[in-house]
Amino acid sequence: MHLTLPAFAQIQLTTIDWVIVAASILVCFIPALFVGKKSSESTSEFFASGQNVPWWLAGLSMVATTFSSDTPNWVTEQVRKFGVAGNWQWWAFVLTGVSTVFFFARLWRRSGVMTDLEFYEARYSGKAASLVRGFRAVYLGLFFNCFIMGMVTLAACKIANIMFGMPAWQTICICGVLNVVFAAHSGLWGVLIIDMIQFFIKMTAVFAAAYFSLKAVAVKTGVGESALAGLHKMVEVLSTQQVITDKKGVPVMSDKADGLGQPILDIMPNFGMSELALMIFIVPIAIGWWANWYPGAEPGGGSYIAQRMLASKSEKDSLGGTLFFNVAHYVLRPWPWIITGLCSIIIFPNLDSIRAAFPNANPEMIGHDSAFPAMLQFLPVGFMGLMVGGLIAANSSTILTHLNWGASYLVHDFYRRFVKPDASERHCVQVGRLCTLLLYVVAAVISYFINSAQEAFQILIGIGAGTGLIYILRWFWWRVNAWCEVVAMISSFVATIVFFVLSKNDVILSFANTTLMTVGFTSVCWLAAAFLGPQTDRSVLISFYKKVRPSGPGWGSIRAEVEAVDPQPENEKDNMPLAFAGWISGCVVIWASLFCIGKFLYGQTTEAYILLGATVVSGAVLLRVINRLWVKA
Repeated sequence: MHLTLPAFAQIQLTTIDWVIVAASILVCFIPALFVGKKSSESTSEFFASGQNVPWWLAGLSMVATTFSSDTPNWVTEQVRKFGVAGNWQWWAFVLTGVSTVFFFARLWRRSGVMTDLEFYEARYSGKAASLVRGFRAVYLGLFFNCFIMGMVTLAACKIANIMFGMPAWQTICICGVLNVVFAAHSGLWGVLIIDMIQFFIKMTAVFAAAYFSLKAVAVKTGVGESALAGLHKMVEVLSTQQVITDKKGVPVMSDKADGLGQPILDIMPNFGMSELALMIFIVPIAIGWWANWYPGAEPGGGSYIAQRMLASKSEKDSLGGTLFFNVAHYVLRPWPWIITGLCSIIIFPNLDSIRAAFPNANPEMIGHDSAFPAMLQFLPVGFMGLMVGGLIAANSSTILTHLNWGASYLVHDFYRRFVKPDASERHCVQVGRLCTLLLYVVAAVISYFINSAQEAFQILIGIGAGTGLIYILRWFWWRVNAWCEVVAMISSFVATIVFFVLSKNDVILSFANTTLMTVGFTSVCWLAAAFLGPQTDRSVLISFYKKVRPSGPGWGSIRAEVEAVDPQPENEKDNMPLAFAGWISGCVVIWASLFCIGKFLYGQTTEAYILLGATVVSGAVLLRVINRLWVKA
């Protein structure tokens, strides 16, 4: 028996659903109202929670922020276009995230700055340091930050359009009122509290989506009504399907499993498809994780991840919160999204089937990333309300963070630093609230010019390509100067614009190749600036070294000068071999446990138990490393 899906004009919510939606919003946002007064005390409280955040709250906030409304849409798009292996585009950032835990979290906390942009005038000298701080405050806080919020807003518009037939402007207005009011009122303390509650609502909702998607597959394929039967049938059906590329290089689904395409269920890419493997695996795992700057996965830490680390009350809390974030981000969350995406291939094998099922949706907004909200039609009463509440929570947790983070840049690193240095704390908090409104308006406008989550992701990666290595080496090599950062930002942006113009003139280059060329060009440019540009004043380098105490040979001459006068006890020095052991074991724990879950879901128990053993062994090593580092933190 095969079920023919009816056309859904829109998804209907019952009274019970609306009650659950309202309860979800109230339980998230009401507690944040009570911290408004505390956040208004100073910019430190408004933007950094007085640097008194415990590790568990910092970690929950990090993971909630990166779980935005566009994330399940994007993951579904990768699964439908490239198979499960397409997720290596973000799984590769495990290397970045875990390196932040063991190499950079404590360094950020020692720096004592309020925002990561304040770092520039602590690390560099002269007008170039001020230039970089001011430029990046506007570039990241306004342009880049609003582009990310535009991505998230686009996802919310697509979800609301599929589910309720709502036009984009309505979604933007509703989300804007909710998010701007609370971000402006409660500051970072409110964002942290909202994130903590939203995390549990969102996780419950996406597990429910995966469960009922499997039940829908079981009904559609005539094998019963249970989720387990649907899981077995999904694996059976998709194990014979693969992704191939047509003559234009566009990935398309094929029922012929001849080994020439990318098998849908395979976790690793088919290296016989060189272009695809280069884009989804080789470039991310070999270059992308250290060369590309992407919010939430910045080499060396940065953006709202750095904001949480700087807001932590100790080095130990900074390290613990960042580690928890990486485990939750890469192990707990992916498979519900992936399962829902895989089910969507069976329920909606192409875009026409989505358009047919939702005739009232705007056909121009429907893409492969629309398959996730389309699958939500199978949620029963009560769970549908929980999912809507979860999607609102997902949107809010990300938007609230970006509004607060972006406003902190514009106020603390631009307005107070360059426009009105003598501004009072109260005045700066009020300016921060005005910036919050401005940022959302700009993000809403940008959302109208983006077509899909994947397009936006590639633009962001392109703009940040080649800059990542600077954000690592500036901690460990004295020669990196402010002009390196200026040159890197300009060169990567120019390269991205050039490739964008070429694409509009039918000169098509693959994303992997443009990324490689941008990384190469940007790296050559900033390395030239490191050796040929003005060097940082030695007094600034010495002051920075005394405060942060970075390890490695890159600070040899500075270290010798400082140690001659103020030697650092051996037991206070960073243990770099131990940190490397923690980095490697942490990456193995995350990847092994992530893939172990997948193998159990596929019914491949032998491989699953091998991966489980790898998880246990690497986990034991990781715990031993953490215990030793924890004593010193």
